[in-house]
Amino acid sequence: MIGSGFQNIFRVPELKKRLFFTLALLVVYRVGVHIPVPGIDSIALAAFFAKAKGTLFGLFDMFSGGAFEKLSVFALGIMPYISSSIILQLLTVVVPHLERLSKEGEQGRKKITQYTRYGTVVLSAIQGFGISVGLESMVAPGGAPVVMIPGWAFRLMTVITLTAGTAFIMWLGEQITERGVGNGISLIIFAGIIVRIPNALSNSFHLLSTGELGIFMILIMLILMVVVVGVIIFMEQGQRRIPVQYAKRVVGRRLYGGQSTHLPLKINTSGVIPPIFASSIIMFPATIASFIHVPWVKQIADAVMPGKIAYELLFVGFIIFFCYFYTAVTFNPVDVSENMKKYGGFIPGIRPGKKTAEYIDRVLTRITLGGAIYVSAVCVLPSILISQFHVPFYFGGTALLIVVGVAIDTMAQMESHMISRNYEGFLKKGTGKIQGRR
Repeated sequence: MIGSGFQNIFRVPELKKRLFFTLALLVVYRVGVHIPVPGIDSIALAAFFAKAKGTLFGLFDMFSGGAFEKLSVFALGIMPYISSSIILQLLTVVVPHLERLSKEGEQGRKKITQYTRYGTVVLSAIQGFGISVGLESMVAPGGAPVVMIPGWAFRLMTVITLTAGTAFIMWLGEQITERGVGNGISLIIFAGIIVRIPNALSNSFHLLSTGELGIFMILIMLILMVVVVGVIIFMEQGQRRIPVQYAKRVVGRRLYGGQSTHLPLKINTSGVIPPIFASSIIMFPATIASFIHVPWVKQIADAVMPGKIAYELLFVGFIIFFCYFYTAVTFNPVDVSENMKKYGGFIPGIRPGKKTAEYIDRVLTRITLGGAIYVSAVCVLPSILISQFHVPFYFGGTALLIVVGVAIDTMAQMESHMISRNYEGFLKKGTGKIQGRR
């Protein structure tokens, strides 16, 4: 039973210690979200953000857990680290030095991680400077400036504060990964998203009490939520398993190989990267329009606002494109087929080498289309619910994909800790185990 699985968590001393350590660092992160950057008029800033919904600011604010809207020391959140990781991952394909490092095992990964940290600091400084300059030009709807005393002193202070905040979050994430439970960076984003749930519930109960939202609609929404979460869990763990047979070979006096296994290809190989990229590109015109007052820029921004048909079509198109692009960058069928051939592995009925690579690529292309359609449907769902059914809160999209994915990963790690110490996990024996996203 799941209930007995949760009781077993506290019977494993090491797991209990790791869990409390993780919670303590997440509390530290949430405290830092409420510490503001010096020199900001918080009332004017809140008024500006109320006007700037549907821009990149909203996307950054989601990943920073509300820190960007308050312009706290953690305003940049973990986005510079994510951006640096993605850039390094893409450069690994085109830069021979990085490609060699990625194949050197643990030492190579440590070097790439070090480069990622340097990239995070550089990106944080650049973004911090851009934000400081942008803040000086921000004016609330009432005419009050957001920055009290603009100038180079304010810019330098903002750059140092925001860069230090992102570096500290990066350190927190690494500590959680090493000494806690789950992936630290993912859990920090997870914590920033779920803190908004109480506010959404409060708004729903308020609308229910005033009669603006019927009890029947609430029940339908609850059923829909359960179904959507179930579909996400199913799809995130979905795999296309290609059978692989290893030929028998003699090494010295021993006989190796002869066993059958499989090559697992995930339906959603690219994770939440495609909707993040797609949102960033589509929201760019609206972000520019919030700073400058050019008629044609405003027309483009209005045409691609969430809920408009142009926005939804572009959003789906970009998601499908980035699903294929990111999968092609991170998964190389030629390398997989060469490694299989090197160790005597082959797919039954398929000739090793080029034919195997073509077969894997064909299968991957087909399942990626299914994964892209699934991600698109989840990401378009919030706009449909809000515009067509007047749902008072945001449900679905990138945030839900992140929350469910991180929850699956974290439960999988706790499951492995308990099973390794002969405790029953979250699921009954014989019914399968939770599989994390590898």
